[in-house]
Amino acid sequence: MKALIVYYSMSENTDFVAKEIAKKLDAELLRLEPEKQYPDSGFKKYFWGGKSAVMGEKPKLKPYIFESDKYNTLIFGTPIWASNIAPPLRTFICENKGKLSRKTFALFMCSSGGGTRKASDKLKNLLQT
Repeated sequence: MKALIVYYSMSENTDFVAKEIAKKLDAELLRLEPEKQYPDSGFKKYFWGGKSAVMGEKPKLKPYIFESDKYNTLIFGTPIWASNIAPPLRTFICENKGKLSRKTFALFMCSSGGGTRKASDKLKNLLQT
């Protein structure tokens, strides 16, 4: 069985890391994309992204294929927004709750500030509920 890296990237940092990990582990990639893109510059980037993360929003995603039976390990990749995982990753987890049992999980996060402990704890809680 293979590993799948499920990730969201706005500024391409998380995308870069996901691709590097995929090369090392011979893993497949699933890049999540919201139907409505977040603003990617200036004040709006931080305001809308941070608000969405803090409020626990689950944006609608562009269609994706997730064949859970093919993978025993899922590696989640996310930027940290206001000490939270990016909302598209939250959407994916909530949409696929039933398919995530008996999987091994790993996580990588990209951040230019703090909040990694809080974000990883929130992801852990989301996976357990």
